[in-house]
Formats: sequence, C-alpha cells, structure tokens
Amino acid sequence: MKITTADRFYVTTPIYYVNGIPHIGHAYTTILADVLTRYHRLFGKPAYFLTGTDEHGLKIQQAADTAGMGPKAYCDSMVGNFMELWERLGIRYDRFIRTTDDDHIAYVQEILQRLWEAGEIYSSPYQGWYCIPDERFWTEKDLVEGNCPECGRPVIELEEENYFFKMGSYREWLVEHIEANPDFIFPVTRKNEVLGFLRQGLADLCISRPKSRLEWGIPLPFDSKYVTYVWFDALLNYVSAVAETAGPGGEENWWPADLHLIGKDIVTTHCVYWPTMLKAADLPLPKRIAAHGWWLVEEEKMSKSRGNVVRPLDLAQQYGVDAFRYFLMKDMTLGQDRSFSEVDLVRRYNSDLANDLGNALSRVTKMVQRYRGGLLNPPDGLDEAPEAEMKEVATRVKESVPDAIGALEVSRAVDEVMELVRATNRYLESREPWQLAKDEQKGNLLDATLYTAAESLRLAGVLLSPVMPAKMTELLAQLGITLEEAGGDYESLTAWGVLAAGGSVPGGDSLFPRAELPEDLQD
Repeated sequence: MKITTADRFYVTTPIYYVNGIPHIGHAYTTILADVLTRYHRLFGKPAYFLTGTDEHGLKIQQAADTAGMGPKAYCDSMVGNFMELWERLGIRYDRFIRTTDDDHIAYVQEILQRLWEAGEIYSSPYQGWYCIPDERFWTEKDLVEGNCPECGRPVIELEEENYFFKMGSYREWLVEHIEANPDFIFPVTRKNEVLGFLRQGLADLCISRPKSRLEWGIPLPFDSKYVTYVWFDALLNYVSAVAETAGPGGEENWWPADLHLIGKDIVTTHCVYWPTMLKAADLPLPKRIAAHGWWLVEEEKMSKSRGNVVRPLDLAQQYGVDAFRYFLMKDMTLGQDRSFSEVDLVRRYNSDLANDLGNALSRVTKMVQRYRGGLLNPPDGLDEAPEAEMKEVATRVKESVPDAIGALEVSRAVDEVMELVRATNRYLESREPWQLAKDEQKGNLLDATLYTAAESLRLAGVLLSPVMPAKMTELLAQLGITLEEAGGDYESLTAWGVLAAGGSVPGGDSLFPRAELPEDLQD
C-alpha cells in the first residue's frame, strides 16, 4: 500500500521539547523522516520534510527560570542542540520550525479566532489534576495511584476559569474516519488503542492557561488574560509551516501531510486532539500517522531520570554517521520497540558493512585495477546463467524497494539491497575471477564477472544512498560514477548497464574499516 499521492511527499516529525538534549529516540524519528524523504526524491517525487522544536509551556518557563534566563533567550540557547545534531547526522530538512516563529504564532491565533467565532470554543470553570511535564489535565478517575497515567509523575490540583474546545462533539466522526480509513493510523495496534480510547467517551479539551499561572505562551486573540495550551499551539505547526509555501504543482501549499511520524507515547494527542482540531477548523487531515516504538535500554524506556539516555552523537563519532544511520534503519521495525545495544551496533556494522558491502567493493575495485588496468570492459556477447541470475536479482531488488518504502518497511528495503550485495559476493566466489585472470582464453568471462559485480554494487550504492548518503557517494566514486551521471529518474538510475565501457574504476580507501568494541563491552 503506497502512502503518497501521485505527485508529491510531505513528511513531518513531532516537534521536540527544546529543554532537553536529543537522544537516540529523537535521532531515530528524524533520520527516518530524512531517509523516507530521500527515497521519495530518488523515486522522482517532489518532497518536503519538516521538523522543529516546541518552545512554549510551563516546563519551558520553569527551565528558563532555573537557568536564570527569559524563556525566549533560553529557547534560543537550546535550539542549537537539535539543529547542530541534525546537520552532523546528515539530516536535510526543508524547514526547521520553532513555535516561537512569527508566522506560526500568527497562524495559531488565526485558527483560534476562527474557532471562537464559530462557537467551537467556550469559557468554563475547571477543577482537576494537572501534570506539569506532560502539560495535561486529568480527572480523578484517570490517575494511576494518584499520579499521571502517562508519565507516572505527581500531579497538582488546580481550580480555575479556562477556555475549552468542543472536542467531545467530534468523537463519533473521528471513530468513523478511522474505521473508514484503515491506513490512517499505523500500526494497527496503535489504531486499536485510539479506537478503544474513543469508545470510553471523549471530553472537551481545555485550551488555555491563565497568565497569572503561565505567561510563556501564545496569547488568546479573544482574551489577552490567557495564553494557549501548549498542545493546541504545537499541533498546528505542521500546517502553519507550509501555509505560505507553494506546493510542487503550484497549488496553494503542501498540506495535507502524506505522513506524520510520532513516537507511541504521543498517540492520543496526535491521533485524537489533532484530527478534531483540524476538522473543526475545516482543514484536511494528514493522510497517515505512523507511531514508532521506543528504543529501550535493558528493556526500559530511556529517560534522564533513569540515567540511561543514549546520545546519538557519541555513537556517530565512534562508528561513523552513516553506519549509525544504517543501524537505526536496519534494526528497528517501525511500530515495534527495540532494545539498544552497542554490541549489536558493532556486530551489524562488521557483518553488513565491513564484511559484506565494504569487502565486496574492495575486492572488485582491486581486481579491476590489477587485471584490467583500472578500466571496466563490458562482456562481448556473453549471456550465461550466473550473469543472468545476477541481473534477475538486481531487477527484483530495484522493484521491491519502492514497495517496501511505501509500506513503511525501511528495514525490509535495506535487507533487500543487502541481499543483492550478498548475492554479489556469492557470484564472485562462484566465478573466481582470480582464477580466470590466469587464463587468457577466459578474458571475456573475466570481463563479464568484473562488470557484473561492479554493476551490482553500483545499483546497491544507488538504493542505499538515502540511508547512507555520504558513504554511498564514496562507493559510487570508487566505481567511477556519480548519481547525477547515472540519470535523473529512478528507471535510469536503476537500469542495468549504466557503468560505461572503458570506464575508470579508481577504487579508494576501505569504505567501512572493521570496528572494535570498547574494552568494557568486550567479553
């Protein structure tokens, strides 16, 4: 099942709270969005990739107070943690939105005013329990042993006048939409979770905070004594970011998103609050919301309080950015949890990248240089079974990768390409070009073997370029070609026979030198 429209792909990540340091969970979501964007561009689709930071709310105000700074100055000092890390991890977004951006603030106020005038917002007293870290109100029955049901932390009791959005009136509509659009929420476990939540009833949503308690927020346009509830502010960024950005075909803008990526801990806000807000504002819904699982450490969710946060930059510096990206994409199935282990990362690196891909490239380029003076010679009239089988594998892989990406099965797409690499290694072992080089009568077969192996690796490099853009650029360069030289569209890039007759194969340094575990992790 394809997730995109015929002519474009707009993907969004959640916006991250600016008051923390990015961990592997943040990196996974954002790299996944980057990889999907790059794949769709490889397939010939115009694409737009949005990420950013969430900068309003009580927890930001408190963090700023602790730091002895104003809230905006505090956000300015923290946002670089995300922007710099994304740059170092090879993430190329089209916009990094901050909820303190002027155009976003204006858009939120425009939507609030629209809903107020339409009678979708009303004023009412509220008494209940409030979780500061999650910025959410809860009723007595929601609490678990007196604590927040989401994060397990203590709540405070509040009684105050506030403004409410008539979210409850959209419960039946949302159930019908989810049931009529089975791909709207992915995976099915999260869809069933949302439907179960909705069938218990749906209350209206408090969308304001009095300035007497919270000053750091977007002021309500119809009552200056209040600021906007952080989720009502944040959830509109995915639309506000492209409200003035023309789409690829000249249409008004990129909205609706083709895919919105989130972690499973924010399913309720993004699959219940957000769709009802969009519906009330007469805005289209995103086409698909995909909730991935957690990266766990020793079977526990990462958190600062537990001290088990995995810092992505440390791993990228140790093993290389592209190897880190490869591990995240290969080892997590979207929708499921995955336990992180540096041992697993090193094993994956050595098995897939150093042994299979890197070794194959090194063998082929060195043999072309040793036996053919560094020049490729396509076979003349040779069409034997082993070569035909390699072409069949290549054809199957280039056709299966778009299907896997459309189904959000990035791990499967990567594995399909790696099967082509493994098939190349098996082919080399079968043909034994080092033996063919000893017999001048078998020169045509030697040329066929080297060309077939080189062409297979070129195709693997093209198909892995969204996952490992820097390393696959280097791989192609060692084969004497660039993505641009292979052609602009997917069929040209993945056609068999792109490497030219007499083309130079310069080779180069080892693409993935074997990695060693730190001493404290060795057996």
